[in-house]
Amino acid sequence: MTMKERRIDMSKVTREEIYELAKSKSGELIKLVSDLIRIPSENPTGTQREVVDFVKNYLTEAGIPCEEVSCNPEYPCVLAKIGSDEGFSVILNGHVDVVPAGDREQWDFDPFSGEVTDKLILGRGTSDMKAGVAGLLFAMKILAESKAELNGNIRLHIVSDEESGGEYGSRWLCENGYADGGNACLIAEPTSNNTIEIGQKGGLHLVLKSKGKSAHGSLGGFKGDNAIIKLSRVLDKLQALTKIQGHYKDSQANALKNSKLIAEQEIGEPGIGEVISHVSANVGIINGGTRPNMVPDYCEAIVDVRLPIGVDHQEIIDTVNSCLEGTEGIECEFHWKSEGNYTEETEAIVQAIKKNAEKLWGFEVIPAYQWASSDAREYRALGIPTIQYGPSNTEGIHSYNENVDIEDAVNASQIYVLSLCDLMGIQ
Repeated sequence: MTMKERRIDMSKVTREEIYELAKSKSGELIKLVSDLIRIPSENPTGTQREVVDFVKNYLTEAGIPCEEVSCNPEYPCVLAKIGSDEGFSVILNGHVDVVPAGDREQWDFDPFSGEVTDKLILGRGTSDMKAGVAGLLFAMKILAESKAELNGNIRLHIVSDEESGGEYGSRWLCENGYADGGNACLIAEPTSNNTIEIGQKGGLHLVLKSKGKSAHGSLGGFKGDNAIIKLSRVLDKLQALTKIQGHYKDSQANALKNSKLIAEQEIGEPGIGEVISHVSANVGIINGGTRPNMVPDYCEAIVDVRLPIGVDHQEIIDTVNSCLEGTEGIECEFHWKSEGNYTEETEAIVQAIKKNAEKLWGFEVIPAYQWASSDAREYRALGIPTIQYGPSNTEGIHSYNENVDIEDAVNASQIYVLSLCDLMGIQ
């Protein structure tokens, strides 16, 4: 058989046949999730070495070439690719590090048991995000096993540093050319099964430093200049930041409306939906003084500021400067992390996931924005249309008794398979 004949024969593999193959192997997907959970990969208290080796072995056994790359040996990444060098290029991204399990007495089960019940898979990282990672690995294996001819390529980015900020994971990959040429990116981070994350807020850490004049504590209020009190007056004024609203295009109105409704439903606080469209400011750390019997001459506060889509740096700087007017001895520093970022609803990756998720679940799946942030910002900064869609039970994420529904994990993996078929031109 000539190479041309072989390509024609391979192209006869249909989308429906690939879907049936994925369904027939659902048990493998469930076992894969459980196997990943049983490998502790806490960050920053543990190591990702074993889980990264597991991922590489899984890909190798599936006949998918892979390589390990890193700028820090403690946080390796795994890359893989199937398909041709030409055509549409889809990046699949997931992290294998998990937050620490914490106090084991607070768990109703072993957080690293990977126990499978009638309806659930149990353990740290099930929802955030090893079930999603398993879905990506499984989808890539199914497509490789089907031997379908891809009209493009699928690239895998598995990272081991997301929970501590991503400096050695997705950020490093994007900054060093590993995402270049990507036409779409799917991150299997946890979402509700009826929500596709297509945008998120940006952020910065605002550091305020107050300098006063020390004196004996017995003279407080009469002598010296209390740096803590001076800074507290400014911190109270920073609520002015929360009056700043995002700037959205007409094409974003639907996603903005969806996002506010989701926030109201998930958080349950009246009016909380406005957190999507407004700046938020949280005074998270404050340090000042050395002894109770001394008037403090120094105080420092770190404020976590989240920026909705469309808010630029100057709006933040102008508002902070306004809060500092009339004060002396207070300095501020702006440590910018990211801008608000988004993907348009009309992008192929959004529509593929939406179509297939709605078909499998039988209800509407809506694109929406997120009030937090993730590695999606790194790919969007390169102009790559990026979404998040992954299986989860959100109440256990970063908490105790984390779990994921088996149905969610299985359906997500099949949604990935079908969407990749669509993006790769498999009919």
